Amino acid sequence: MTSIRSSSFSIQSLTPKLLNFLICFILSLVFFSAAGCTHEPGIKYPNAITLGSGADAKRLLPFLASDSASSQVAGYIFNGLTKYDKDLKITGDLAESWDVSADGLTITFHLRKRVMWHDSVEFTSDDVIFTYNAVINPKIPTPYSSNYGPVKSVEATDRYTVKVHYNEPYAPALESWGMGIIPKHVLEGKDMTSPEVYQNPVGTGPYRLKEWLTGQKIVLDAFDSYFEGRPNIDRIIIRVITDPSTMFLELKFGGIDYMGLTPPQYKLQANTDFFNRYFQKFRYPSFGYTYLGFNLLNPLFSDKNVRQAIAHAINKKELIAGVVMGYGIPCTGPFPPESWAYNRDVRDIEYNPDAAMKILDDLGWKRNRDGLLEKEGKTFSFTIITNQGNDSRMKAAQIIREQLKRVGIDMNIKVLEWQAMLHEFIDKKRFEAVIMGWALSRDPDLYDIWHSSKTKEGEFNFISYKNDEVDRLLIEGRQTFGVGKRAKIYHRIHQILADEQPTIFLYVPDALPVLHKRFKGVEKAPIGIWHDFIHWHVPADRSEWYR
Repeated sequence: MTSIRSSSFSIQSLTPKLLNFLICFILSLVFFSAAGCTHEPGIKYPNAITLGSGADAKRLLPFLASDSASSQVAGYIFNGLTKYDKDLKITGDLAESWDVSADGLTITFHLRKRVMWHDSVEFTSDDVIFTYNAVINPKIPTPYSSNYGPVKSVEATDRYTVKVHYNEPYAPALESWGMGIIPKHVLEGKDMTSPEVYQNPVGTGPYRLKEWLTGQKIVLDAFDSYFEGRPNIDRIIIRVITDPSTMFLELKFGGIDYMGLTPPQYKLQANTDFFNRYFQKFRYPSFGYTYLGFNLLNPLFSDKNVRQAIAHAINKKELIAGVVMGYGIPCTGPFPPESWAYNRDVRDIEYNPDAAMKILDDLGWKRNRDGLLEKEGKTFSFTIITNQGNDSRMKAAQIIREQLKRVGIDMNIKVLEWQAMLHEFIDKKRFEAVIMGWALSRDPDLYDIWHSSKTKEGEFNFISYKNDEVDRLLIEGRQTFGVGKRAKIYHRIHQILADEQPTIFLYVPDALPVLHKRFKGVEKAPIGIWHDFIHWHVPADRSEWYR
């Protein structure tokens, strides 16, 4: 910085374009020198992968990892009894097989033998029992306890066999046991809500925690004794880079190997000969959606007519064009179109500002001299919160602000650090509205998100939605077997939520990941590209990297 300040201009005087060029030039010198080359991104550790993350993890125990950053890291460290394969079929993980009783009320899991925890202690049925008891412990604030609500009892019949007895049929049972199992010998008697515990995980997974510099990076090393075989990639480095533009520069000049691109980056900046040579790009629909959620405890949003009016005022086509540059589709309800639970007969609330103003006028909201809606001396004004480092959500908020302004609604935007937003505002219901996204499970069971019992701190129904019919249907959907029968239940839920608009379902974005070409064995499948990560490899011959 001294040499820059001593020049004839200051950093503050640079245009953004020149500043970007200068940063790129300096980064290129640093990374290219580190690699000993001048024609390709600098790579210090070929057999490690460095991932860019827009947020740091928080809690690495699986049943406490309720945010995407924590879940990603915990997924490398822990295993469940089951998992989804690349074709979205449930297969064994720590359980090598299972039997289901004729009445569907008992599942007998046969556990793998000689599976080791990271500290070389053997995994057994005792760990499964311990995990179950932890998840249902009312003193532990986990959003996942309802997954085990229908369970009557869990017993270990021997060291490698676990029987789960249910009070009633439970369709998502096998999927629910995909949550990571935790070690009894490490955690028994410990306060699992303590940072000292949930930030020092011991798992059975392919990687073990080596280093965690809060707000900077997490380093995971391959576990030599992993039961599926030692991963080919020796190390995973997850770097926390909250600014997408900075992350893109790091990708371009070798600081990271993988990131999810923003639509402008994917369309405008990554469509070059350079990127085509050094990186592999992917595009597929994400199994989730972006939404504008309301705190339904706020009287301003308690009337569904108000929420419908806001929906009429939002132009989703304009959002998709302006935010994701066409890499997405409008969302009509709580299921993406790829889900078998998606109701194709549901029609989206049309963009119609006149209809919005008519509804609000009938409710007593009148325009004042400033053009804002006013009722009983109060203007129609509220604040949306969203998370730092997510340009798409910030742009969505800005566009929605302008759209609502056209009908007289004053909307403000507050940007917060991810973990602070979740735990200080969302969990404590200290918000009016929020723009966030749901990454959904492949099973359409949405009990945790929409059931009225799931509104406690740390749970997922933080908007405080309550509908007796939806509550009943959510339970019925869990107790019904067969895709055809369950689909009818979830179609009705889709219809109700589309009408009541407890959240404005905005759009389903495309996933746009990019990965350095030296990683081989990468296969895009219905579940994405990470399903076979432990078998990825880097050729020893550098000349093979870009073929």
